[in-house]
Amino acid sequence: MDLDLVVLGSAASVPSAARGLSSALIRRGGARLLIDCGEGTQRQLMRSTGLGELDAVLLTHLHADHVLGLPGMLKTFGLRDRTEPLLIAGPPGLDRFLRVLQPVIGRLPFRLEVEETDGMDATWSQDGCIVRAIPTDHGVPSVGWVLEEEDRPGRFDVDHARALGVREGADFGVLQRGGDVIAADGTTVTSSQVLGEHRSGRTIVYTGDTAACVAVREAAHEATLLVHEATFLEVDADRARETGHSTAHDAALTAAAANVELLVLTHVSTRYMPREIEREARGVFAASVVARDFDLVELPFPERGAPRHVVRGGRSTGDPVAIQSTHDDGLHSAE
Repeated sequence: MDLDLVVLGSAASVPSAARGLSSALIRRGGARLLIDCGEGTQRQLMRSTGLGELDAVLLTHLHADHVLGLPGMLKTFGLRDRTEPLLIAGPPGLDRFLRVLQPVIGRLPFRLEVEETDGMDATWSQDGCIVRAIPTDHGVPSVGWVLEEEDRPGRFDVDHARALGVREGADFGVLQRGGDVIAADGTTVTSSQVLGEHRSGRTIVYTGDTAACVAVREAAHEATLLVHEATFLEVDADRARETGHSTAHDAALTAAAANVELLVLTHVSTRYMPREIEREARGVFAASVVARDFDLVELPFPERGAPRHVVRGGRSTGDPVAIQSTHDDGLHSAE
């Protein structure tokens, strides 16, 4: 099943000519999950993947630069006569926030399923996959979001199954699902005899705004992708602590401690050049890149390769430049 993430907005606090406000889209199979919805998000979607139907909107916290695109997008969905309910999940205070916005949004032809969470419980699920929140540290109610896939059964050895006398058809399916069958000669054949080692699923961790914290590090343990804010450089570490944000150095330390495959830095401040942020992070964790709007991260199954960062690969047109995620100095990018 295909899995990727499109960065829709990568700016910190205020938009710039090149960067919109915080938002990202996760696509898994036919499912579409929006994380945060800063002002202008629906236009960013139109410029990239298209403003298709969403299965859920997952908010990290309720600061304006992460949520003010929501009223307009909900209104657009209403004008298109959406009828399917829409899940909106976020930290405590979300329900009150949406009630305050009710006069702005107006009547909708679909139901909003509002879920407040302070972390850990599953919020959304799909075949072999759950999405859950984790607590973060931003000085206000805030959560990060984790998409976790279950491990998959190992590869089925058809030739060995035949050699053991397993009848093709239904018995093959039983073994692939982890059951036991009776072979033609009356012996029992177990799934462990014909299945290889379990194959790992994929994990995406998206922090939202946060100071470096244990919950993120634990959730990101051996994750495929960590999308972590990097609002400040280490020279301004005191300011980062005061405001509940992270430095690029903090984010890289988290990625290194968690042994993630790829670190994508977002919430980029106009205080710094992107190459400065990237340089600081790569001094600690080589597999670090700074997000740009419309960047795409493709996440193949582990046995098919490493995650791939494609510069502006989420755009509907253009000629993106592919950057392969590795743990050496071969990573490169330019603003």
